[in-house]
Parts: sequence; structure tokens; C-alpha cells
Amino acid sequence: MTSNGHRRTASPLTTAATVVRLLRSPQIRLLLSLSGKLVTPVYRAAFLTGAASSGVLRRLAEGPADVHALAASLGVQDDTRRLARWLDAGVTLGQLQRRNGTYTLRSRLAKQLARIENDAAAGALEEVVRFHQPVLIDAPRMVREGRSFGLGDQDGSVIARSSLVVQPFIEEAVSRVLDRERPVRLLEIGCGSGVYVRHAAALNPRLTAHAIDLQPEVAEEAARNMDRWGLTERVTTRQGDLRTLAFDERYDLVTLHNNIYYFPEADRVEILARAREALAPGGRLLLTTSCQGGGPSLEVLGLWFEFADFGGPLPVEDELVQQLVKAGFTDVEAHRIVPGEQFRAFVGTNA
Repeated sequence: MTSNGHRRTASPLTTAATVVRLLRSPQIRLLLSLSGKLVTPVYRAAFLTGAASSGVLRRLAEGPADVHALAASLGVQDDTRRLARWLDAGVTLGQLQRRNGTYTLRSRLAKQLARIENDAAAGALEEVVRFHQPVLIDAPRMVREGRSFGLGDQDGSVIARSSLVVQPFIEEAVSRVLDRERPVRLLEIGCGSGVYVRHAAALNPRLTAHAIDLQPEVAEEAARNMDRWGLTERVTTRQGDLRTLAFDERYDLVTLHNNIYYFPEADRVEILARAREALAPGGRLLLTTSCQGGGPSLEVLGLWFEFADFGGPLPVEDELVQQLVKAGFTDVEAHRIVPGEQFRAFVGTNA
């Protein structure tokens, strides 16, 4: 008998026979299967997303830290108790480990995502968790209620980071199209972080560029990057919409990367014709995009845009070629640039 009157017993409340019987229950077996195959991996993905986007992984990559050091790096003033609970959840999920009150990275995935060179992969994971999962969960309810996603439901900075998973392939496409022997005027539509303008500028020291993005916060980040890269004298960056953009000059090369599906399908010929208007005679368009018929990630990306109140489905390769021709481009070509995936580069000339 304990001091508060409760009786302690060493006998288990559930016998071994009962446990065996319960484990034979179809529902219990299903729950255990769900936990191992689906629930825990979803929890791990969500934790890694939060740890990467908040900077916790990057901080722990520098060395062990206690909750107070991590709170300081996050700008947390007083609420270290809840932060510690979240960190301990990461320990339980096998992503962190705690020893003598300090936390370190444990899983191989956590260590890889903490590396600055893998930030695009961290961005892709965040895109999946923050944007792709909601459309899979909410689609039936959204159909019933007539709701759609808006541009504000996306975080432009996350999308810009995520899109860089195909950066080496797009840079190779830019390298093949860009003239390096004479001055080039480049217009980049949907510039994201500006890395492709930077790549083009490095290939051709006489290149000048105008970079626009539909989302103001993305354009502002690109402008800051241009300043950091020492390109502000060669590149102007601002928020802009191709549909209303006034062309003060004509360009030798117009590029659109990962964004044709931000325009409704019915408007794409007009959009492409508008891009051709920005080109000087003989100028070229380079358009890179995911196309329909890819794996699960591209399927869900296309699904998200089906449920958005802007944009449209991922293009079909042959249809996009025909749209380019209707927009007035000649010598239109399409090339696969990501092995094993439906990611294409389209090139057309303003004859």
C-alpha cells in the first residue's frame, strides 16, 4: 500500500494471452502497419521540414547545442519548454539525439539536409509537406465547397528553393542556347532566386538582363541576390507580369523556367506570343518545364494547379510545341533534359 492509499501490484493488467488475441485483431494489425509504414515516416518528414526551414539543422551541423543555444539561434525569448518538447519529439523520431542536455544530429537524412549545398532538396521536402499534402487531403472537401488555392497559399521562397533541384539541368540548357561571342540582352520571366541569370552572366561577361517575377517577395529576394553577386550594374530586377509588361527594348533571349503552368492553358498561346514580342528578330526563347506523364511528384504538382484559382495543368509536350508554333515561333524543338523524368527544354526562334 502506498502512502496515498493506492495498492501497487507487479501483475500486468493485460495477460500475455490477451495481448496475443488483441494482436490478431484486424484493426490492431492495421493500426500497427499504418504506424510503421505511413504515420511515422510522415511525422519524420514534417519534423525534418520544420528543423530545416527554421535553421535548427544548420545550427546543429555546427556542433552540439542545448535548448538555450538553439532558442537564441531561433530568436526565442522565453518559451524554451515547448521548444525542448519539440526537440525531444525529434529525438523520439530518430532524427536527433540528446546527451547530457545537448542535442546533435542523428539520422543520415538530417545530416544531409543540414548541408547548405542540399538546400534545394530541403526546399523540395518542404514543398511536399506544406503544399502537396494539403491538396491530397483536402481535394474532396474543396470540390464539395467550391474552394480553390490562391497564389497566397504558396510560399514563393520555398518554391524558388525547391525548383533548384533541377538547376544543373536547366543551366546546361542555358549553356547550349546562350550566345557567348557577342553582347546578349536577356529577359527572364519568373526569375525565382535569379540563379539562372547569374549563370548566364557568368558565361557571357557582356550579357545584360532584365529579371521579373510575379511575386513581389521573390523579386525582392532576387534583387538582393544580384546585389550580393555584384550584378546590379548588369541586371535589373523587379516585380512584373508578362501580360502587362511594357517592353522598353527587344531582347536576344527570353527564358521561362518552371512557370508556364502558372498561366491558364487557354492563355498560353497568347502568353507565348507576348514573349515573342519581347524578342528581337532572330532572338530565341528557352522554356523549361515539367510535363504531364511524370512520376508521383509531378502528378501531385499538376494536381495542385488543377485546384488553384490561377494557372493550369502541366503541359503536354506535343501540345506545347503546337502552342509555340501558333504563337509565331519557328524551328521549335523539344528536348528531355532530366533523365527518366518528364522535364523538357523547348526552344523557338522569332523569325
